[in-house]
This record gives sequence, C-alpha cells and structure tokens, in this order.
Amino acid sequence: MLTVNFNPFPELNTERLHLKRMTESDVPDFFELRSDPEIMRYIPRPLAKTHEDVLKLIQTTDEAITKNHLINWGIKFHGTEKLIGSIGYYRMKPENHRAEIGYMLRKDQQGKGIVQEAMEVAIKYGFEVMRLHSIEAVIDPRNTASEKVLLRNNFVKEAHFKEDCFWEGEYLDSAHYGLLASKGINNTE
Repeated sequence: MLTVNFNPFPELNTERLHLKRMTESDVPDFFELRSDPEIMRYIPRPLAKTHEDVLKLIQTTDEAITKNHLINWGIKFHGTEKLIGSIGYYRMKPENHRAEIGYMLRKDQQGKGIVQEAMEVAIKYGFEVMRLHSIEAVIDPRNTASEKVLLRNNFVKEAHFKEDCFWEGEYLDSAHYGLLASKGINNTE
C-alpha cells in the first residue's frame, strides 16, 4: 500500500505561481470561489453561503492533510496574498497507488494557462514525491475547458458514465480521465 507524508507541508512553485497550504486568512478569497455559481457550475458540491462554510472546509481539509489522507494547495501569484484558485488530490486510493486531482480557478484568471502551470507541478509532485502509479480526474462532460487541460497533460479518457451522479434533483453524467506514471507529464509515448 502506498504511504504518503505531507509533513512538513510541501509548498510548490512555478515561474508565476506559489502553491501553498490554505489558512484562515484565505477564507474571503476561497469564499469568492466556492460561492460563485459560475465557478461551481460543474462541481457537484454545495455553494458556500457564508465565510463560516469555507472556514469549516479549510479546517476539515487541513485535518485530512495532517492525517495524510489528501493534499490541497491554494494557488496564488508570487508576491501576492490573493488566492486565485486551488488544486489538489482530493480522493486518495493508497491501495491502488492512485489519487484523484481536482482544481478550480477564479473567472478573471481563466484562459491564462494558470491551471496548466499548476497542474504540471502538481502532477510532478504526485508521481515523483507521492510515488503515485496513476492520477485520475472526474469531470462533468460539459466542462470542455477542463477536458482540454486534461488532454494537454496527457490524460486519456477512460470512461463516460451516464447519469451516475444525482445532484440537486438531476442525474448528471461523469467523464473519467487517467494518467499513468509511465506516460507522465513530459512523456509523449
């Protein structure tokens, strides 16, 4: 079984971005993400209604990170304090050396290559440090922007499940993508 250790918390950097552990000071910025119906449109999770909702989510995530059950980074630009997104491995399957990656980004930052940049460093961390064998992503098939990011990172569509998620009175489809360590982010075999 795969064993991971997120202590001390691994902060990651790219040319433009700093991926950090979220804290209480990130509540207002994270609330902007989690309360925006447009950003949350393809994510079947409740919209945050209060800052307290987001604080509880950050605290729950922080406890799970401490227990090595998952990892999540807040995304910001170098030299700024404003949280512009998040990325992380939300569901870990240590018995299969597999984890699910997920991400979200402020509307005013979309289309600038930020998720691509964050994903590259998160995938590298997943394969090289966490020693994952594979990474999966589950998206709403209508989310074509997310699909493009996954395909750009060598993910392969593994399945399309019809109406497998019941959310807010509606059955939704899900598309499942996977990336093997042997294919990696820089491997174009």
